Amino acid sequence: MYLADARSTKSDRAAAVAPNSGSGRRAAVPGTVLALGAVSLVTDVSSEMVSAVLPLYVVTALGLSPLGFGLLDGINNGVGALVRLLGGHFADRGGRGHKLVAGLGYGLSALCKPLLLLVHTLPLISAVLAVDRTGKGLRTAPRDAMISLATAPEHRGRAFGVHRAMDTTGALIGPLLAFAVLRTTGDRAERAGYGAVFTVSGCVAVLGVLLLVLFVPGRITRAGQPPAGSAAAAKPTLRDAFALLARPALRRLTLAAVLLGLTTVSDSFLYLLLQRQLGLPAHLFPLLPLGTAAVFLLLAVPLGLVADRIGRRTLFLLGHAVLLCGYAVVLSPLSGVPAAAAVLLLHGTFYAATDGVLAAATAATVPDGQQGAGQALVGTGQALARFACSLAFGAAWSLWGPRPALTATAAALAAAALAATWLLRPAAPAAATAS
Repeated sequence: MYLADARSTKSDRAAAVAPNSGSGRRAAVPGTVLALGAVSLVTDVSSEMVSAVLPLYVVTALGLSPLGFGLLDGINNGVGALVRLLGGHFADRGGRGHKLVAGLGYGLSALCKPLLLLVHTLPLISAVLAVDRTGKGLRTAPRDAMISLATAPEHRGRAFGVHRAMDTTGALIGPLLAFAVLRTTGDRAERAGYGAVFTVSGCVAVLGVLLLVLFVPGRITRAGQPPAGSAAAAKPTLRDAFALLARPALRRLTLAAVLLGLTTVSDSFLYLLLQRQLGLPAHLFPLLPLGTAAVFLLLAVPLGLVADRIGRRTLFLLGHAVLLCGYAVVLSPLSGVPAAAAVLLLHGTFYAATDGVLAAATAATVPDGQQGAGQALVGTGQALARFACSLAFGAAWSLWGPRPALTATAAALAAAALAATWLLRPAAPAAATAS
């Protein structure tokens, strides 16, 4: 595994002083990170309201097969990757580009929530989800680039941990709000209840866009460096973005993320497996993501600090080992609420050890002027891999059944983890860099 030295030199720390940061504590988690965290919190409330009911809506209310749902879930996780590179690239080209591109992405996602009220077929739902994920693809890389630029390198694990904790607070509130809306409608198994969820979700998404516009600064520049888009700062081209893969550290990290993404079962499929195992009633299904979100919320910041100490790549690999343990519990003879609780605990730990940690590791491998493109390259590879996994798992479920499909995926994850460990092995001492 990759054991990186998370310490930086005095010159690195001097060049990485974040804007609006005074004391060392404030530099570790600057106001920009907190503002972006608030935007993500509200937006995730909206997104997770839909995500919490979507699997049951399309499988139960619309009668789609597991393969059909696999297609939808793959779109929900992967289509945005097709525009993520462009989003990161254009965000790097202007002084206010990061906020502008992120705002466009948040706005597109907000517009899509009410549209779910009007579509009831697989092609139309797929189209709406594709636009929604396009919005997510546009905003993710610029948002993570802003966090990287606003934070000193030695504190990025903590900063991303704080952001992901706030983001996950929204993921915790979203399913609860969806559950409350379904209970309030008194029509939990019919489309009217789902329509109410989609309506409330759209209103919450608009609030997230307003928070971005009002509270996130338009220009974030590290001290001592010219603003992006100025005469002193060359604008990176799209070729420059792809040329980042010539950097060995970024290339290895991207390949590892792709391999592991190919064997990561989506949340929705995992929750469907647990719901069937426990025989939960339909209106309780939105509560399953709460277990994952609660653990993620509790561990995001502590594990971010651990990543800064032992190396982000090391923790990223350990997180996938934890996910493999979660698969093993699902496949074991264990059943009932204790087994489900164990799976959700491991699932939340996996996210806390990998989500923000991967972004922090990526930030250390690319220059400041191409943070958006660098985040987009790694994120695109991972998202496309998870898209492929959703399609393959849905097909395997339809052909073999859920347990054989998960068994094959677990075996593939073990092999991918070994390959990723080799890819992220320590570099030669003279060339090693902190990540």
